[in-house]
Amino acid sequence: MITIHQLLDNAKCFETVRVLRWPETVTCPHCGSDQITRQGKDDTQPERQRYGCKGCQRKFDDLTDTVFAGHHQPLKIWVLCLYFMGLNLSNTQIAHELDLNEDDVQQMTQQLRSGIVAKKPAVILEGEVECDEVYVVAGHKGQPDAVKKKGRKSRRNRLKGARWRGTLEKEKPPIFGMIQRGGQVVIHMLENVQQVTIKPFIQSTIAPGTLIYTDEYAIYDRLEQWGYSRKSVCHGAGEYARDEDGDGFYEVHVNTMEGFWSLLRSWLRPHRGISQTYLPLYLGFFEFVHNAKKRGKALLSSLLELIIS
Repeated sequence: MITIHQLLDNAKCFETVRVLRWPETVTCPHCGSDQITRQGKDDTQPERQRYGCKGCQRKFDDLTDTVFAGHHQPLKIWVLCLYFMGLNLSNTQIAHELDLNEDDVQQMTQQLRSGIVAKKPAVILEGEVECDEVYVVAGHKGQPDAVKKKGRKSRRNRLKGARWRGTLEKEKPPIFGMIQRGGQVVIHMLENVQQVTIKPFIQSTIAPGTLIYTDEYAIYDRLEQWGYSRKSVCHGAGEYARDEDGDGFYEVHVNTMEGFWSLLRSWLRPHRGISQTYLPLYLGFFEFVHNAKKRGKALLSSLLELIIS
């Protein structure tokens, strides 16, 4: 378990990174060889160990080929930033806590989210899975040219999305979600919600033959043709759960996915005005956090291990 004391000590941060990156022995990030020699410490960061590989004759250090490499901020600042992201602090809050410029923090959090999303493991869902969609207002914050193409002026207040179902073009992109009961979740931002749009995500994520629970939305009408079983509830008729086998347990529902949407909305709330460009990074980061089923310092260990692997 990582402690706050370790986060405030740059040397302990490097020690933690080495333990997580090389739990058994140091290996070359270029060729994978374990024939490694120590080459002294870094000139500007004395806690940073340098190495030489006898296999490929190349040099590297503790941070080579990680998101932490090539930056002027100390490692402890990056690790603390990642810790605060796991607590779901906004960029403004993180900048205040770390006494940094908000633009610098925005670049740091963007790189960290990108690193997590790029390396998070693929998830395969099976057994009983629920599918549903939700719509999130997301415009073109920080992109004046894109705003101009929309034919509207820049705004100071929150963007108001169109009513009912939206699309990426209408600045209210759909988020498609698949969650295994008692298991993990997978979410994607889509341009629109159509059968042709959701089919590749379902087939790449949900194992064939899985029982899928949905609402009455027509986009799910071809699930049987795609090799799945389907049971649905009709929200339009006021039906939100149904007991089909008479055991008193209302097993036909999408309430697990609906509950996840509530968590997602709460997670996104501190981050005001997320643009369409960066919304997938926020979604992917929260997907990993939710699936890790850890919080605080325990979550930080999982985030660090993933991002430096």
